[in-house]
Amino acid sequence: MKYLTEYRDGEKAIRLADEIARLISQPWAIMEVCGGQTHSIIRNGIDQILPDQIEMIHGPGCPVCVTPLEVIDKALAIASRPEVIFCSFGDMLRVPGSQDDLFRIKGDGGDVRVVYSPLDAVRIARENPEKEVVFLAIGFETTAPANAMAVKVARDQNLCNFSALVSHVLVPPAIEAIMNSPGNRVNAFLAAGHVCCVTGFAAYPILCEKYKVPIVVTGFEPLDLLEGIRRTVSQLENGEAYVENAYPRVVSEQGNVAAQAVIDEVFEVTDRGWRGIGVIPHSGWRLTEAYRQFDAEIKFTVSDIQTCESTMCRAGDVLKGAIKPNECEAFGKECTPRNPLGATMVSGEGACAAYYNYGRFVQLDAK
Repeated sequence: MKYLTEYRDGEKAIRLADEIARLISQPWAIMEVCGGQTHSIIRNGIDQILPDQIEMIHGPGCPVCVTPLEVIDKALAIASRPEVIFCSFGDMLRVPGSQDDLFRIKGDGGDVRVVYSPLDAVRIARENPEKEVVFLAIGFETTAPANAMAVKVARDQNLCNFSALVSHVLVPPAIEAIMNSPGNRVNAFLAAGHVCCVTGFAAYPILCEKYKVPIVVTGFEPLDLLEGIRRTVSQLENGEAYVENAYPRVVSEQGNVAAQAVIDEVFEVTDRGWRGIGVIPHSGWRLTEAYRQFDAEIKFTVSDIQTCESTMCRAGDVLKGAIKPNECEAFGKECTPRNPLGATMVSGEGACAAYYNYGRFVQLDAK
């Protein structure tokens, strides 16, 4: 299949790993921002064929994982109401809140529906005018255009029974928070190609300059990731720090201008809480004043819900790159995909789920 099998060539992967080994002269810690990249790295054993001097640190780029616990509890409170049809992507249904998850709410009689597009939720609102339809709008910049368009269409069609519970987060402020965090060890970043497909990468040069770190825009297939790592190592070894696009078949510098326009119309930047990390200033989006009537948090008066994280779950440390998933004492014991303590074990992009699903139960010797 074009643009797929050719980026999974094992022999080429080994050659790229060998080239990286020839370039490297000292230890480097590289963070892949996106959870999809983490799964590809672990599933394909990319970290195991790299030179011992390279440590891959798994970043906070899983949208399900970083959705704050209080947002999950707000979703549960809204979904429990008899007048509500609550719509979500399927990967959110088993994310644990303080007491329940959306599956349990559905099992108890709540009208919780899996949709494949936010516009499906708009259609459901149009077909059920007697019900309040709420869409759980989470994610990084990647999902923001479709979520923004859903709200815009709802307003254009005067669907006052539609609203969105919004918890969007942004990558550049997260990179800045990681670089400013105590004990940070990250020397360079692999930026998420699908995010940059929407936004471009104009926001990254200032971060490269400020923190003296290379940022290489990278795809998700094995050869994409290895090429991104090769370019990153080359910059590090040469004492350079700039943005490099290793995913040009998808990403351009300016990004998707039409998608950016609808985001700018519907959303505005706000401070945003990240699960296990805390509030990062200017790291998220919320609905603008013109679209505030579609804010489910306001409509259902759930803004005052406060929660406490599990003391046993170390998902926050995993998301910050402070530990590997199998360094958590609960990993594979109290915390499994069947009985997760945190979202990192539930999500299809979660680092804990990757380590569990691909058998990384034993902590290898540190590289």
